[in-house]
Amino acid sequence: MQSMTLDEQIILTTRIMAILDGWGMSSVDIISLLALPEKTPTRALRRYRENTPFPVTPELSERIEHIIGITDALRTSYPHNPQMGKIWIRQRSKKLQNQIPLQIIVENGLDGVIEVRKHLDCSYDWHKNP
Repeated sequence: MQSMTLDEQIILTTRIMAILDGWGMSSVDIISLLALPEKTPTRALRRYRENTPFPVTPELSERIEHIIGITDALRTSYPHNPQMGKIWIRQRSKKLQNQIPLQIIVENGLDGVIEVRKHLDCSYDWHKNP
């Protein structure tokens, strides 16, 4: 995010917010998932949805990278129905011990996002686990 222009940062921020809103995440869960400052008021998310870029931090950048990875994997898993990704993220998955992927993300933060991404994107963790 550091090498991006302000306009690019704003576009990325609004897209990430649209993804998280599409997943049905609450404002409190979004603040937690993105590791925004603990005292961030939920009303501050409105600015991120409109025209304010996220703060640039390594932790937030890592989380955004995983969210994009999950979104891309869902898009390639369901190329003919973009709504299926939003459905999949909210329904139980046998391959995730019958848990709901979004619940894994909300309850486990960064570890949950990584777990869901590993499940969806077989190439993500391939080089780390020979």
